[in-house]
Amino acid sequence: MAKQAHQEDAYVNDSQYSIQAYRLTESESVQIDGILNESFWNLIQPTTNFTQQEPQEGGKPSEKTEIYVAYDETNLYIAAMLYDSTPDQILAYQKRRDEGLGADDRFMWILDTFNSGRKAYFFETNPAALRGDGLLTVGQGTNLNKAWNGIWDAKTQITDRGWSVEIRIPFRSLDFDPENTTWGINFQRTVRRVNEEILWAGWKRNQGLFRPQNAGTLTGLTSLSQGLGLEVKPYATGTRNMTHPSGEERSIDKSMDAGFDVSYSFTPSVRASLTINTDFAETEVDQRRVNLTRFPLRFPEQRDFFLEGSGIFSFVPASGVEPFFTRQIGLVGGQPVPITGGLRILGREGNTNMGLYQIRTGESDISASEDFTAARLSQNIFSESSVGLIYTRRGQAGDSSFDTGHTLGTDLELGTSSFLGSKNLQFQAFFVWHNEVNTGFSSDFWDRTSRGIRLNYPNFPFYSWVSYREYGSSFNPAVGFVPRNGFRRLQPTAGYNWVFSENPVLRSWEIQLRYEHLTNLNFEPETINTTFTPVDIQFESGEQIEISVNRNFEKIYEGFDILRDGTVIILPGNYKNWGLNAEFETAGFRKVSGEIEYSYEGFWTGTRRSLQLEGTIRPYIGINLSANWSSSRVELSETSFITNLFVVRSNIDLTPDIAFTQIVQYDDLSDLLGLYNRFRWTITPGSDLFLVFSRNWIDTGRRLEAIESQAAVKINYTYRF
Repeated sequence: MAKQAHQEDAYVNDSQYSIQAYRLTESESVQIDGILNESFWNLIQPTTNFTQQEPQEGGKPSEKTEIYVAYDETNLYIAAMLYDSTPDQILAYQKRRDEGLGADDRFMWILDTFNSGRKAYFFETNPAALRGDGLLTVGQGTNLNKAWNGIWDAKTQITDRGWSVEIRIPFRSLDFDPENTTWGINFQRTVRRVNEEILWAGWKRNQGLFRPQNAGTLTGLTSLSQGLGLEVKPYATGTRNMTHPSGEERSIDKSMDAGFDVSYSFTPSVRASLTINTDFAETEVDQRRVNLTRFPLRFPEQRDFFLEGSGIFSFVPASGVEPFFTRQIGLVGGQPVPITGGLRILGREGNTNMGLYQIRTGESDISASEDFTAARLSQNIFSESSVGLIYTRRGQAGDSSFDTGHTLGTDLELGTSSFLGSKNLQFQAFFVWHNEVNTGFSSDFWDRTSRGIRLNYPNFPFYSWVSYREYGSSFNPAVGFVPRNGFRRLQPTAGYNWVFSENPVLRSWEIQLRYEHLTNLNFEPETINTTFTPVDIQFESGEQIEISVNRNFEKIYEGFDILRDGTVIILPGNYKNWGLNAEFETAGFRKVSGEIEYSYEGFWTGTRRSLQLEGTIRPYIGINLSANWSSSRVELSETSFITNLFVVRSNIDLTPDIAFTQIVQYDDLSDLLGLYNRFRWTITPGSDLFLVFSRNWIDTGRRLEAIESQAAVKINYTYRF
């Protein structure tokens, strides 16, 4: 059945993967309780033609699944009956929103509301009624932004026949073209105890749920309403910050504040959001890391306001260049600075995708007031390709003497799912330039650019890719992230995966060879890495083992301070080393699971032994306790040292709407012990109460001395019109 003809990037799907949505009458309504007892469900012919992807591609599912789809003017309803012959073995550990379901039975689905095969809304739930969602963008690799929290609801029931689910998704939570009565849709079910994956459409191993171009269709969607398209989300917060400088009198700072976000849909597919006096008190603390490399670490964005647009602003993510990194806004050295206000516009018109940020940060003790601009435009071409532009600007507010940083980039994505008949092939290219700012020295045009290409063959059982990129010696976009510049890098990779469908012990065995050849701009080698992974085995039981061997060459021209305290310096020179890494992971669905990773490698003038232990205990549904210990023993020709990092995390979720998080972190490089607590109560979808408390101590060698603590309460509420 053909998707809507007027779309120039439409797809053709087999008619067996098409669902006619049932339109509810005025007298028919749905009570979202997970029980399919409404009479109209019996009027719908269920969708049942699922196919196994794992462990046997094309095999018959071990359990039956039925899908029902209905809608009225304002909501889409999806119901599913997931039969299970042994319901006492249904697994459901997680209740928290967006928590990973690698240990649970699960039901996932996508909605490609523009029927383009390029982007989709992702949703998932489990027998405990967890709500997980995200924005899915495809290209070279899948970008799933799970920070998007749409307003929708799901309820489940476990019975002696299996488990059932009822879902309500308001059309106000989705962007779509009201003239298009056909959407892309697909479903996937996981039977976790046997690690079985079944799909409705796109069930081949080189397809899958995360490829909207392989989805089926949902037809008959007419007269849909988003209301006025106006959403108002006010918030109020109170904070109490206490600092305890060593040997000084402690200081206490209390404050009350308020702000709001307003969103308006100019069209059903273009939405503008205005934020005033933005607050991120509820954002989870960054995970502590120990950095023994020469380069800065990249910490992921965790603030919802910026994460929601990450799909549109994604810029050739597989190629490793980031001209726009949102953590440059409102954070300096990991410390927050106030955001006075901002405007965000995200959307699509026809085959054009667009995004805009305009943000002003306030003045603080660590930063002057600044203005940030980021704009993104991409055009869909052919069936699976696109071309785009990105622009960013950074300057001090009201200060013309400060050089303003401008960055301009362009990217090209070419893709096909029909190479050699049914294979995937993708090509990627990019070019980024920025102007000269206050660096203390001048640079020419090419010094301030990066450029690269990437060819990807993501198929099964053989896959491969090769990329080439160059970074100029002064390349450093004002709103970007660049861990290293001044190089030329060639990086090919190839791998092969054997699947043993009838083997009672082995599920799959993968091998991979990865090579990296990096030179300076004069073609002199600086980093050469060869990594061979002869063993990457997944067992039928769910356990996994991986072994790899690495050969590394490094040439450095300047001294390198490993611990960043002047105590251990690596001198300039050439360094050649070998390394061995082994990892074993138990099946994630067990009540007690874990992972052990050990590596022994040459490290500059000596060796490094690294051990990482992770363990998780799930004593009851909704309670997940985990601990991680990472240790490195470094022995160099001139000295030796040991680093340790401990992270303990507890997630206690009383219901899918009430969650408590506690994180304890300690490392013996900073000698800091950190405690983070967060309580979240989702009053209704889109409206939350947060209680947050954090405290840091420093290990003085004699005792732990408190140096700071922070407490915050925040409440927000969403009004839709």
